[in-house]
Amino acid sequence: MKITDVRVRKIAKEGKMKAVVSITIDDEFVVHDIKVIEGDKGLFIAMPSKKTADGEYRDIAHPISQATRENIQTLILEAYEKAQKETESLF
Repeated sequence: MKITDVRVRKIAKEGKMKAVVSITIDDEFVVHDIKVIEGDKGLFIAMPSKKTADGEYRDIAHPISQATRENIQTLILEAYEKAQKETESLF
């Protein structure tokens, strides 16, 4: 599996949610609404999720292995940092 495109769709300047991202896998499958979150230990990604009847949130799509999650997270955070720098240079 190869991530062939990462698109940072929204960047927030305030709050813990910093961006909303879409990824394309193998030029054939897109996952929307991956969030870049600022946590106590730094930035991390949250996969798209929905709220269940009991109030819990469950991922709609997610990587099976830790290595895949880390790969996706690395690519997304690199794209986020690049987009953030481009946005800052406009002002």
